[in-house]
Amino acid sequence: MSNFSLSKFLLFCLLFLTALFVLLPLFVVFFTSFSSSHLATGSFTFQNYLSAWEKGHFPQAFANSTFVALGVTAFQLVTSALAGYALARFQFRGKNILLLIIIATLVIPFQLLVIPIFLVLKWGSLINTYWALILPTAANGFGIFMMRQYFLSLPFELEEAASLDGANRLQILAFIMLPLAKPALITLFLFTFIGEWNDLFKPLVFTTKPQLQTVQLALASFQEQFTNNWPLMMAAVVITTIPVVLLFLIGQKQFIRGISTTGIKN
Repeated sequence: MSNFSLSKFLLFCLLFLTALFVLLPLFVVFFTSFSSSHLATGSFTFQNYLSAWEKGHFPQAFANSTFVALGVTAFQLVTSALAGYALARFQFRGKNILLLIIIATLVIPFQLLVIPIFLVLKWGSLINTYWALILPTAANGFGIFMMRQYFLSLPFELEEAASLDGANRLQILAFIMLPLAKPALITLFLFTFIGEWNDLFKPLVFTTKPQLQTVQLALASFQEQFTNNWPLMMAAVVITTIPVVLLFLIGQKQFIRGISTTGIKN
């Protein structure tokens, strides 16, 4: 075996072991979800999924999480595209300072802002409403920065040609730039939707009504203080994870392309 073939074989073994190490907890969760309540018996059953679906009230929780995640995602796509395009193409005083402020927001944990956000939502009578789960994250510095980076990678000549044909800025953005930025938009969609789907903090702080329970609150309800039914809990974990896994598998090609084409540009 040549050195080249040997190096490829060793690299394959290393990647295989790494993948196995990463996926092992997922296999444990999956197989545990089919176990009976007494793990020592080793029997498998689908009853855990039926019980978890009923106990967690997942139909309502799925509807709430989907509505909130899509609402936040729609807001972030609009705000990120508009702000990112402005920062990429417009020249105005304080542009670099504004960009630095936007980037600086990425290091500020949401938990530090929860008190002023809560007071604002309470002043607007938005506590225990869907708006309390959507508006606090309707704009995001990461999305703005990512869209700016992608727009910087697109040639100016396309916009110049459209301007000569009489198109204004909004028309250029809507009909030329956004279609070309499809990979970045899909990447932002996946990041935002999955992040909102997995969010527990906002529903826990800003809502108390059972009607507004999200999938993460439903999942948290399976953890008891002194005892846990692990097969039932693992079944609930699988139920809440399936939608985001399917969503990622559908958009993975555009996701990888969007990440690879949003490099650092000045």
